[in-house]
Amino acid sequence: MINDIKKDAEARMQKSLDALKSDLSKVRTGRAHVSLLDHVKVDYYGTDTPLSQVANISVMDARTLSVTPWEKNMVQPIEKAIMTSDLGLNPATSGTTIRVPLPALTEERRRDLIKVVKGEAEGAKVAVRNIRRDANSDLKSLLKEKEITEDDERRAEEDIQKLTDKYIAKVDAMLADKEKELLEI
Repeated sequence: MINDIKKDAEARMQKSLDALKSDLSKVRTGRAHVSLLDHVKVDYYGTDTPLSQVANISVMDARTLSVTPWEKNMVQPIEKAIMTSDLGLNPATSGTTIRVPLPALTEERRRDLIKVVKGEAEGAKVAVRNIRRDANSDLKSLLKEKEITEDDERRAEEDIQKLTDKYIAKVDAMLADKEKELLEI
């Protein structure tokens, strides 16, 4: 029973970490990366379709993405979808290839993005702590029902605390990496 609670807590903490990683990848740095356009949806014959399913996205250089639609008639809808996304990008079309230049970030914008990233990291830490709280309350209920001893409960709580500390450290490391990436010029 105790092992099940620990495994469940660790699995949920890992999911929180994965969610943070996904959120951080959406925060735009000055460098081009194909995942930047992951959440852009294109109107493909009346259906909102992820851009990666209607075109090939690649990195041309450090500040430019290249989008090559698989069908010629998709150039305009893709260009429009990139323009109307919340990324603030201006695509340029040349034939069937769409070039998406990434503007350099200003110092002020970098600071704003760091605040956003810190908020995301704090949200992940809160999620990890909530998982710890849930696991500890599960242990307390097992103790109350006399299914485990007080010593077992104390040891399990210590293990869960170690797990929590480990995942909080991982969140801090991810935050530090993203801040360093954002401050690079």
